[in-house]
Amino acid sequence: MSPEQVCDFWELLWQDYTARVSYARIYQQMITVAGGTVANDHIAFRSLRMTVDSPQGEINLGIDYLEQVAKFLGYEAAGEYTFPETHLYARHYRHPQQEKFDLPKLFISELIVDELPTDIVQLIYQTIATANFSRFTTLLLNVQDFQQIFTRPWQPPLRSVVEQVNKFTQYGAWVLLHGYAVNHFTGYVNRQNTPEYPDIDSTARGLANLGVPMKAEIEGDIACGLRQTATQAVKEMVTVLDDINKEEIQIPWTYAYYEIAQRYTLEVEPGNQKLFDAFLGNNAQHLFEMTRLSKK
Repeated sequence: MSPEQVCDFWELLWQDYTARVSYARIYQQMITVAGGTVANDHIAFRSLRMTVDSPQGEINLGIDYLEQVAKFLGYEAAGEYTFPETHLYARHYRHPQQEKFDLPKLFISELIVDELPTDIVQLIYQTIATANFSRFTTLLLNVQDFQQIFTRPWQPPLRSVVEQVNKFTQYGAWVLLHGYAVNHFTGYVNRQNTPEYPDIDSTARGLANLGVPMKAEIEGDIACGLRQTATQAVKEMVTVLDDINKEEIQIPWTYAYYEIAQRYTLEVEPGNQKLFDAFLGNNAQHLFEMTRLSKK
């Protein structure tokens, strides 16, 4: 797939995402009105590291599966991150022509399902078993249906399953509900090119002034090469199955937030500075929590 086609594909996902995440539209309008440029630093996806059977053989539904998509789009693995306390692992990917075509990086994470308590593992497998994996794997071969990969391939989960899984891992409950849908896009502050919003601080204040609920802190620091913050996650009505009659019902749940990030140059060796192009594990851990369901 050519870089131009990759740009077009991400634009399709951006349109789907902004239709659901109003905060991203507000950011886009704010920067555009100020005469700036809207560019994405990275796009994040979530997944489940677990192996299931299909007519095509065993499938790993975690990073290994989504990596096939990344490689098809021309991306290469560029870094890895571990989060043992939450049983998460992640890799980031970059396109060889990232700078030339202004292509976003990809941040793909996975929940290591087999590390969870046995009862939680069984509930997750029970839900995943409803997927049509035969059809799902063929999407990789059909570019026309490629966008459908970033959906939920299994049937809606039982309400009780979502609630029980959420008590142990809000990440796992999120994936059961949303599947491979975009977790977030990220406004790239370095590319905004507007004196009205010269840095992440002024950008976050601008969004707050427009009524966008923002994360209280900005993670990271200049010395580390990356600072990040985000809006609160939007809530939407999601479909689950009623436990008694197995009929579809709607309940409120978090979907996605919009992140903003600013990158800084670091001295990689005496006299040689380079823009930091990776991620910080501590920042990512804090941002994973942005989809935690509020009790309010």
